Amino acid sequence: MRKKKVGAIAVRSFALLVLLTTTHQATAQDAATPYLKMAPIEQYLVDRTAEIELARSAAPESISRDAEVLVLGRNGFETAVKGKNGFVCIVERSWTSAADPDFWNPKVRTPICWNGAAARSVLVRNIKRTDLILAGRTKDQVDEAIFAAVDKKELPAVEPGAMCYMMSKLGHGGDDTVEHGPSHLMFFYPLTDPATWGANLQGSPIIAGSDTREHVTTFVIAVQRWSDGTEAH
Repeated sequence: MRKKKVGAIAVRSFALLVLLTTTHQATAQDAATPYLKMAPIEQYLVDRTAEIELARSAAPESISRDAEVLVLGRNGFETAVKGKNGFVCIVERSWTSAADPDFWNPKVRTPICWNGAAARSVLVRNIKRTDLILAGRTKDQVDEAIFAAVDKKELPAVEPGAMCYMMSKLGHGGDDTVEHGPSHLMFFYPLTDPATWGANLQGSPIIAGSDTREHVTTFVIAVQRWSDGTEAH
């Protein structure tokens, strides 16, 4: 099995979960030229109505139907649907939700539905990262800018109770992952010892990773159903 180094953004624990719980299958991409730079912005954009539907697929309908929905435009994420329950559903792109080989992969689409605490803290970092990417910054430049902003408290610390749903079977996590990825939930904390949750231990259903530069530990728990209620194998 291949292990994934936890990336700069906590949401990349999605990639961590996939790569720690599945055997890598060789793909055509392995032998092809990797994604070395950002593709034209058009390749990352999606039909607005389709993106709203995909974003809402991240969580059960009882949650996502009243959530705010953001969609990606040429100048960054914008509100497409006003919400009523504090949740924010979004389809994140490769630079915030994929393993490093897929950092610029324009096919990546990861539906995520953040609760209020996560939307006000973790999601804010991902929105900032997207703005920097669209402004032409390199991956390393963006990483350093995010790290500096966290250190200077220009970006908010992780709020207590921050979590998100990633239960869609319609997304695509990258060429280096299994189709759709496992249905799962993520919980975000300021730097925490994973052992306090029993994470990463033999037989434990919890996977965790810590990012010391962003001061966050992410706990990932797979669940048995997709957001539409069907069984997730």
